[in-house]
Amino acid sequence: MAVEPSHLSAPVFRLREDELPPELILSIERILDLHAQGDSDPLSRLTNDFNPIGVLNDYFPDEAALGQLEAVQSRLAESERMLQSEIDSLREELRKDQDPSRMQLIQEMISDLLGQMSRIREKATESEAVVRNITKEIQVLDLAKKNLILSMTTLKRLQMLVNAMSQLDDQIKERKYHDIVQSLAAVKQIGTSFKPYTSVRRISQLWRRIQEVQVELRSMIDADWDKFYMQDPAKPIKPSVVADACLVVDVLGPEIRAQFVERYVALELKEYRRIFRATDEAGQLDNLSRRFAWFRRLLQTHETEQGRVFPADWKVGWFLTAKFIEITRDDMTALLSKAGSKLTVKQLLDTLQETIEFEASITRKFGTSLRELLKATTPSNATRPLKPITSAFEPHMGVYIDAQDKVLSDMLAQYRGPKSRSSLEVTSSTEDDEATPVLVLPSSTELFYFYARTLEQCAKLFTGQPLYDLCSLFKKWLKIYAEEVLVASMKKPSTIGRRSMDARYDVNELKNACTLINTADYCQTTALELEENIRDKCDEAFKEKITLQDERDLFVSAISAAILIMLRELDSACDPALTTLSRTAWATVKHVSGQSAYVEPLVKAIEEVAETVKPLVEQKKYLRNFFDKAANAVLAKFTNALVKSRPLMEIGAEQLLIDLQAIKACLLKIPGEALTTSNYTKSVTKHTTRLEALLKVIVTPVDPAEGFILNYTLVIGDASFSNFQKILDLKGTPKAEQNDLLDSFLTVTSTKSELESTSFLSSLDMDPGQVSTLTSPGNSRAGLGGSTGESILAALSSPPLTGAPSSGSDTPPRQDQSGRREVFSDFKRFVSFGLRRETLPP
Repeated sequence: MAVEPSHLSAPVFRLREDELPPELILSIERILDLHAQGDSDPLSRLTNDFNPIGVLNDYFPDEAALGQLEAVQSRLAESERMLQSEIDSLREELRKDQDPSRMQLIQEMISDLLGQMSRIREKATESEAVVRNITKEIQVLDLAKKNLILSMTTLKRLQMLVNAMSQLDDQIKERKYHDIVQSLAAVKQIGTSFKPYTSVRRISQLWRRIQEVQVELRSMIDADWDKFYMQDPAKPIKPSVVADACLVVDVLGPEIRAQFVERYVALELKEYRRIFRATDEAGQLDNLSRRFAWFRRLLQTHETEQGRVFPADWKVGWFLTAKFIEITRDDMTALLSKAGSKLTVKQLLDTLQETIEFEASITRKFGTSLRELLKATTPSNATRPLKPITSAFEPHMGVYIDAQDKVLSDMLAQYRGPKSRSSLEVTSSTEDDEATPVLVLPSSTELFYFYARTLEQCAKLFTGQPLYDLCSLFKKWLKIYAEEVLVASMKKPSTIGRRSMDARYDVNELKNACTLINTADYCQTTALELEENIRDKCDEAFKEKITLQDERDLFVSAISAAILIMLRELDSACDPALTTLSRTAWATVKHVSGQSAYVEPLVKAIEEVAETVKPLVEQKKYLRNFFDKAANAVLAKFTNALVKSRPLMEIGAEQLLIDLQAIKACLLKIPGEALTTSNYTKSVTKHTTRLEALLKVIVTPVDPAEGFILNYTLVIGDASFSNFQKILDLKGTPKAEQNDLLDSFLTVTSTKSELESTSFLSSLDMDPGQVSTLTSPGNSRAGLGGSTGESILAALSSPPLTGAPSSGSDTPPRQDQSGRREVFSDFKRFVSFGLRRETLPP
């Protein structure tokens, strides 16, 4: 017997008001050791979630348990007595522990302890004061000792400085640079320690004297250097004296050394500035080699004569080279800008090549890159970084780019324009009929060979903006080659008008289309490699901008256009046989006698086209694409020819079934084992199976009508009024009989709710015009993913998602979401059916 919770809701809410904090519950459990006891009795657990209803239900799970009520009451009463006894014993123990005299004794002991701690703290404070008084005099003595030591040290240093200054003055008078090095270094080092004491008059005078001595030394060294450099015979200066003077310059400081080196470099290049002025003949672009030859001689003289006096770590040769490069680069910038449009690409490349060779020789000579040399010699206060001489040519590389543009224009001129000779014609005119056909146009390989050579040449010169501009030029001519050479060579009058029985396909057109496919594939593949090559060579700032994707897409479009050309020729090859089919009078055929006469030439034409293109297309993926579209195109034209040849009659439909099997076998065979895919086989089988279903329905006799209609619903699987009428039209059923059959069709299908409202017949065009499988290739950008002829094969594909009627037939819409199947999808069809019933004969 379970107790209803609603009867005890009020007490539960009163208990909630007196809930114990969780911390208190945990403390009580820990003191009473409730968890250790492991008691499963809910009355022994201390919790705020105590549920008396659950406890009562545990004691009395059903009505039969009420018979044990007295036993339960006695058990609970016993538990209550035991708990009360335990509580009483605990209270007694607590009363004993809380004896007032015992508590008072504890408090007195605590008070004594606090008093002792206070006295200890006072004594510690007194001891600290005594120690501080004892050590006070010692601290004063320590400070005096420290000041005395500092004073003695300072005085000793001052004495050393005065002695060193006196010694330095004597050495300066005698120009003993070798001794001056050590004395000056000692004076500067000791003098640094007196800088904080410059407020003292004596030290201030000594500090000023040190500065005056350094100025005096610099002037003396400059005068001796001028005598040495000018090689005055009246007052010769030995190289060893100047070498020691350079060591003194090193002691004077890096700024003095930099000024000294700069002065020497200016003296050395003074003659260079005079001889190779940009306004004189010697300073023109044609005489750039004379500049480099002059500097090589100067560098050799520097290393064998004056330069030997400089310390090796000064690297004076680096500074001399850097200054020469700076002057020459500025001159080249002015000369190139002055040349303007008169600058020829030969002159540009010749001077640039000479510059590159010179900079390479400098790199080899000093064993470091030119950029590192310039970076190491750039002054800290420079307003612009030093750049190599070749940087002056970079803004003028447009001359080189324009020259390559003209070369490319001349290279492809014979293949472009309305009066140009097609690349295909040039190729075909140079080969015999027996020779191996050209798979890729030579013009494309010549183009990319030129690209590779030009890229390599430009990358050796510059990898920045000029290389990016060259990439833009490559993109321009790839686009021109794709549009004005490849696609333009495929433009020819449409073959829609070739309807005569004598029409044949053009083998040369097929071969040319195959060559174009191979060429366009080669171009788009090589363009990707070219893009990666340019990206590897160019600077980091231009890597993200380098892309040839748009140009590669143009070549893919050219491949699509070439495949359309192949399909056009296939269309021309099949046209005579299918024209024969469309003109066949099936009403006159009395019996089935093997394949029809048009089948053999049709199969032969398909096989000839396939055998022509298979060895000529290198990439199998394009052949697979062509065969997919070719199968769709052939079946589309066969379907239209079949519709045109109606009425088919039963014998005609039976004959067409045999013909269809031969065509299907041909289509499945033409790709060969290497090119046949499961998707291709499924596609051909799918479309031919639907054509077979159409013909099998037509083969079925109309008498009895119920059997004919039942066969239609089983084979076609829809309840479309218009689709059934298409079958009757194709079959050639007289109008009078059609009305009865249509009435019976409505009667039968109205009870078959499982039938669909549309099928593959919904899109069958009963009035097909002239079929063209392609448009002008010049305007075609068809992707390789689609299948040409899909719109033609709409009659054999799945029904459309919308209820839009196709040309020549009324296509009822699909059944709506509620699953309702409409027999009359619009008012016009309903009126037409009513008029037909009124015109029935009595």
